[in-house]
Amino acid sequence: MKLYKISLALLLGLGALTSCEDKLELTNPNQQTTGTYGNTAEDLEECVIAAYNHMRMEGSYARVGYTIDMCRGDEVWNSSQVWYMPFDDLNVATTVDIGFWSWREWFYTINVCNFILSRTGEDNAALTDQMKHIKGQALFVRGLSYYNLAGYYQNPPLILDYSTYSTLDGLYATNSTYDEVLDAVEKDFAEAMQLLPTKALGGEWAKGRATQGSAAGYYARTLMQRHKYSDALVVLKDIIGGKYGAYRLMENYGDNFREGPAYENNDESLFEVQFLDYGSQGVDDEWTPVNTSPNATQGHAVESNLGPGDCGGWADLSASPWLYGLFKSERTTDGSLDPRLYWTIGTYEPEWDGFEYGNVCYTNQITPDAPYVTNNNNGGLPIAKNTNLRTGLYDKVVTGLHCGINLRLMRYSDVLLRAAECENEVNGPTQQAIDWINQVRNRAGLANLKLSSFDSKDKLFEQIANVERPKEFGCEFGRGFDLIRWGWFYDAGRLQQLKEHGTFRRTSDKSRVKETVSYSQIGSDSELKSSFDTWVPGHEFLPVYQDLMTKNPNLRGNSANNNESNADKLYGPVHPVVNL
Repeated sequence: MKLYKISLALLLGLGALTSCEDKLELTNPNQQTTGTYGNTAEDLEECVIAAYNHMRMEGSYARVGYTIDMCRGDEVWNSSQVWYMPFDDLNVATTVDIGFWSWREWFYTINVCNFILSRTGEDNAALTDQMKHIKGQALFVRGLSYYNLAGYYQNPPLILDYSTYSTLDGLYATNSTYDEVLDAVEKDFAEAMQLLPTKALGGEWAKGRATQGSAAGYYARTLMQRHKYSDALVVLKDIIGGKYGAYRLMENYGDNFREGPAYENNDESLFEVQFLDYGSQGVDDEWTPVNTSPNATQGHAVESNLGPGDCGGWADLSASPWLYGLFKSERTTDGSLDPRLYWTIGTYEPEWDGFEYGNVCYTNQITPDAPYVTNNNNGGLPIAKNTNLRTGLYDKVVTGLHCGINLRLMRYSDVLLRAAECENEVNGPTQQAIDWINQVRNRAGLANLKLSSFDSKDKLFEQIANVERPKEFGCEFGRGFDLIRWGWFYDAGRLQQLKEHGTFRRTSDKSRVKETVSYSQIGSDSELKSSFDTWVPGHEFLPVYQDLMTKNPNLRGNSANNNESNADKLYGPVHPVVNL
């Protein structure tokens, strides 16, 4: 009887539904299309998370997307002499597929951002605060994606409209110019600055989401990439003044390179890539954007590339002897070593006894007679930064995508040193520029610089570019971008300087790991080499991968594909080398 009544009720209900004009619409959440998905803020919040997720793949920041720029600079060399070899030698062939991985990851990220922006509309005033924040994050991440693509590949296709993907003609996009891409990047960051909240909103805005400060910092970086120093200076001053959030230097420099909530997303960080701490990760290494494991590790493998072989690392990249010598050349006001050396390079120093975790390499004791090198065959000064070499947490490298240290992509110290650089470019050496530099130096315990020591714009630039920035940001992502914007590849004096900075010794003798090396001795000492000897004009950028051009007839190569000089594409004169 009960079944009969239920059946009758269902029939009557269906009859009522069919007799009305309105129809019941059911959407299967497991079979969504672009026509049914993305019409609510909740859907778009999921897309934002997907965009952030793509930023931590191998070609974006989880490994090669980060480390390729490290070895493109003069602070790092390839101690394995195998993996990363063409990137360190600045002569990547068009058939090297590793050089394609960053292209792949960033375009995946752009696709997600374009979808979000296709749903948010053009009228920002009509958006709710939630939708403004969604749109602002999509603009920031898309701007960041193209900032990296331009910095690596020079002239990638600019695709800003999601409808472009609806036809093959749209998918087969042609290259845009370097300036066209950076115009779009500037626009994305500038609009994101207006839509995003500051980290003072709290919650996830204080724990890793892009904020006004993130967008403002990258907007200034992009302006500086094209020597728009006056415009960048205005933005940087506003960041310092607190317009886009409150930032400060952490008292302990090392707090920028440890994992855990006590250190990550701190007051110095404008933006960082979020990685799960080692103990809270899954078990699946998710290397590419096409993987969708619900049990992904969500860590990075930068540490694996940097870790010494004797500690389980892959022993690929080492700090340059030039950078080590730079740290050793200046003492703090109390006569000790610059504490940034401790967190940058894993050497034994008497001064480290009793300092932080002491003379350790993954909790293993370092002694004068038992130094650690990166690679047992070729030596190399181990890079400590963004690894657990100095954190005291682990006794060896857990290889793969397991390092949980967030990669701080922009810190407040960068704002201060960039503001000093812009001030120097616009107004020449000034006390204001010196004061901003001294804030960073004082945190390290170094004596104040004096304006009277710098009688020209060129001399203060030399101090910023070849002393202050390397010691503050040594072995981090970004030095390669700096070398391009400064034009150093196309000035004879600067190129010679890069060759000297990039000279290293390949030896299995651990006792020689801290030796001073000289570029002038390369011809007479077969163990010596310089990464910059093999640079060919145009190869400061990565070439466009040949397979991409084969599949897309509209895609052209860049200066690296064609061995073309970019000397005539610089935005201004190159500062000559000045002896400090």
